[in-house]
Parts: sequence; structure tokens; C-alpha cells
Amino acid sequence: MTVGLVVVSHSRALARAAIELAAQMLPGGPVGIEEAAGLEDGSLGTDAVRVAAAVTRADDGRGVVVLADLGSAVLSSELALDLLDNALRERVTLSPGPLVEGLCVAAVAAAGGAGREEVAREATTALAAKQAHVGTAGGPGTTDAAGEHLPAASGRFEITWPLGLHARPAAALVRAVRELEADVRLRNLTLGGEPVPAGSLAKVMALGAAQGHVLEVTASGRQAGAAVGRLLDLALTGFGDLDEPGERPER
Repeated sequence: MTVGLVVVSHSRALARAAIELAAQMLPGGPVGIEEAAGLEDGSLGTDAVRVAAAVTRADDGRGVVVLADLGSAVLSSELALDLLDNALRERVTLSPGPLVEGLCVAAVAAAGGAGREEVAREATTALAAKQAHVGTAGGPGTTDAAGEHLPAASGRFEITWPLGLHARPAAALVRAVRELEADVRLRNLTLGGEPVPAGSLAKVMALGAAQGHVLEVTASGRQAGAAVGRLLDLALTGFGDLDEPGERPER
């Protein structure tokens, strides 16, 4: 079971495009994503009844995170809560995160087994990568107490593939980390800055890792060595972005 996701938008085309984009982060992923977008006649708008039905479909027992686009979509989502039974209502979180970015990072977190609160938190912080890129945020990792992290295993790899650590390879990296019992951190040695949690898609993308950059992996926990080894192995294929594997990264 995973946390379900619901997209509430005035436009059905927009909602479906956002869901298609999020699905690219999850090849074969089990996350349930439902949409409640547009009105029954296909025109723009939102309907609380359709939102409530989408929430019901998305829930498999672990709860639902709802992402909405504009103000009245949020209002429809709030009204939808009143149409649900008490037990389901308590398992629903309305996220203030951005619709597209929030959906992508929330889907990756949910597929990795994160609980509802963590999925909602990922969605809320989904703009971190964009903010760091345009210089409106303090930089990756500034809110994490990473300086106290004591690694039990570490390694480095270079971004050799042309598009860098963009959304799809970053999602593959995050999924790999979430499958293991280890606290894994990434640091962009080329740009500097503090290490960030490798289990957060938003924070991994905020590293701004481009071709030629060198990233450091550190890990602690029961499977620390396995986590570092897996990321170094995945880096050989650009986390899915290279047709031919490169040379073994530094360990």
C-alpha cells in the first residue's frame, strides 16, 4: 500500500499532463494518482463532489495527499472533505505545494514508501530546486543539520551524462536510497554547499548537479555500505540516462 495522490485542477488537460509527467518519474511504480479536474461537460472549473470521489478512489488505507492549482480548486478540495466519512477525512492532507513540481516529488516519495506527512512535506518543499537555481533560496541543505552527520561509508561520482541530475535520474536515485535502511546524504563538491538528504527529490534536484560536477555520497546506518555502493553503480549508467555504462566511480 502507498499514499494516494489527487490532482485538483480547473483544466482536465493540465491535470492529465501533470500526471503523465509524474508517471515518468515512476516506471512501473505502484502509486495511485487520481484527477478531479474540469467540470462534467469538459469546461473549466472544479467540483467538490468529483474531488471527494477521487479521494475515495485514491485511498488504500494509508491516506491521500491532495494538490490543487488555483484558489477555487483549493476551496473545492476543502468542501470535498465535508463529503467524506470521518475516518477517511482524517487520512487526507491538502497540500499547499505547487501542482506540477509537488506532484512529481510527492509521487516519488509515495512510491518509496513514505507516510502521508512526509509525502505532503515533500510536495510543499518542491520548489526548492527552482528557487535555488534562480537564487531566491539560501541554497541546498541550509535547513538541514547535516554538519552533525557522521558517515559510515562514502564515495564520489562524476556527472558524465549531458543533462545532469535532472528529474528522471534524480528520481531513480531517490528510489534506490529509499529501498535501503540508511541515512544517505549527497553533496555537490563542484558547487560547494552542505549535504542534503538523498531521499528527498526536491533537495537532490536543488543540488544543481550538471555534467562535469562531482558529487559526494555519505551514508550511515545498517545498510550504509550497500547504499553507497548502489548509488555508485547506478552512476555508471547515469541513473538510467546513459546507454553505455562508464568507468567505476571512486569509492
